[in-house]
Amino acid sequence: MNIDIALLAIAALPMIFAITLHEAAHGYVARYFGDPTAWQLGRISLNPIRHIDLVGTILVPAATLLFGGILFGWAKPVPVDYSRLRHPRTDMRWVALAGPGSNLLMAFGWALLLKLGLSTNNYFSVPLEEMARIGVSINLMLMAINLVPILPLDGGRVLFSLLPPSAAQSYGRSEPYGLPILLLLLVTGLLSIIILPLIQLAGRLISTIFFL
Repeated sequence: MNIDIALLAIAALPMIFAITLHEAAHGYVARYFGDPTAWQLGRISLNPIRHIDLVGTILVPAATLLFGGILFGWAKPVPVDYSRLRHPRTDMRWVALAGPGSNLLMAFGWALLLKLGLSTNNYFSVPLEEMARIGVSINLMLMAINLVPILPLDGGRVLFSLLPPSAAQSYGRSEPYGLPILLLLLVTGLLSIIILPLIQLAGRLISTIFFL
């Protein structure tokens, strides 16, 4: 097996930050809306080390990068006690959207670096461009995956917050089956079909804004 060490090295920074800052964003917004749980446990931090999960943050993204397929991964979930939010049902929506929202913002940041790399011509231009392209790609991928309306994904939390209480209660009982359903969608290729339109739309927006 020929492992591309250079590719892993270039992709490491955008992959780790895409996954870990996604979780940190949940904690920041939860604290803003009244739940200090993550802050009390020291999980509201921009330090990736506090959020890294060996398997989900390092091994799985590295494997998907090397062997192809959807760039996929996760960090240690930031604890959120929804009962401590000031308005649990509505505030849950914003806490959930904070994760994908942070990925979209990071995609814009990497696009800006890509524009910088394309406008310069020196020793660092090529690796900077490659790192930025991966940064845009993985952040848009994670944003789209997390917006799929399946619990416990962020999209599932948003849908839960929008449903009437009785329907939300019934929908909440599907959470234990959410990850198996997601894995089934992943291995069958249906997940790519579901998330591709959103990725393409966000990609076109970034390309238009930054003239890429």
